[in-house]
Amino acid sequence: MTLTSGAENGQIRRPVIYGCAGVALGPEERVFFEAVQPFGFILFARNIGTADEVRALTAALRATVGDDDAPIFIDQEGGRVARLKAPLATHRAPMCRFGEMAEHMGPEAAIACVRAEHRLMAAELMALGINADCAPVCDLAFPDTHEVIGDRAFSATPEVVAALAKAAAEGLTAGGVAPVIKHIPGHGRALADTHEHAALIDTPLDTLIKTDFVPFRALRDAPYAMTAHVTLTAIDPDHPVTLSKRVIDEIIRQEIGFAGQLMSDDLSMKALGGRMQDRAEGALRAGCDLLLHCNGEMAEMAAIAEVWGVSA
Repeated sequence: MTLTSGAENGQIRRPVIYGCAGVALGPEERVFFEAVQPFGFILFARNIGTADEVRALTAALRATVGDDDAPIFIDQEGGRVARLKAPLATHRAPMCRFGEMAEHMGPEAAIACVRAEHRLMAAELMALGINADCAPVCDLAFPDTHEVIGDRAFSATPEVVAALAKAAAEGLTAGGVAPVIKHIPGHGRALADTHEHAALIDTPLDTLIKTDFVPFRALRDAPYAMTAHVTLTAIDPDHPVTLSKRVIDEIIRQEIGFAGQLMSDDLSMKALGGRMQDRAEGALRAGCDLLLHCNGEMAEMAAIAEVWGVSA
């Protein structure tokens, strides 16, 4: 594979986070990442071998961009969304259990437990070279919330979600791991799985402000946030959040006040239509700071790289 870069020195870091195919970095991937110079990388279960293999992979990924501190993300929430399993990581309860604890034992106990759990989680991640976690989930859990969120959400009560999500972020940060709040500005009311389908939320804006947006506003100082691929019909009925300049400008940046790095959810998800390059260009044009592409498929990654004049 021959790659050409739009940058003479090839060292301009592009605002994209890529996955890779397996437990070890392949030669084609190595050449590609060296040419594109992505901002960071994300690991999935397919990338997880032994502890030594994970450490070797994270080191190899960072070597392609010449940055020992390059962000390497993972989805390690607890419950069913945990890319690391025993013996590499402790099995943890889904976050809804801490919401139940807050209800029955009081918020102080739940907050302390969440903070401690995420501090321990950070230690497990850092031991493997992983320094960013796509957690906590700040979505609300409603009776009809799709199971794709389900027990990943702390609670239906905005203030409880805000307090517990903030504790989770504090625990990760204390352990040297950057948290990624998700799915801004709220996925809990969606009745579809955006991995597979478009999802509309028809809730009035004033209701969203008083409910769904509350946890994100409480964590507006987080370093990263991940968008929801949902369409908020009260604000922009024509575009999902990831592709909506109006939602990003007026809601995420102004109403919620999030000032950190805004990351798209996975561009390969089916809630987004069109060519991969169009999705990438649309997300950047709308105001996403970082593009996320997770599946490690070279053809799709190369299509995104065309945005910056890097071609295979």
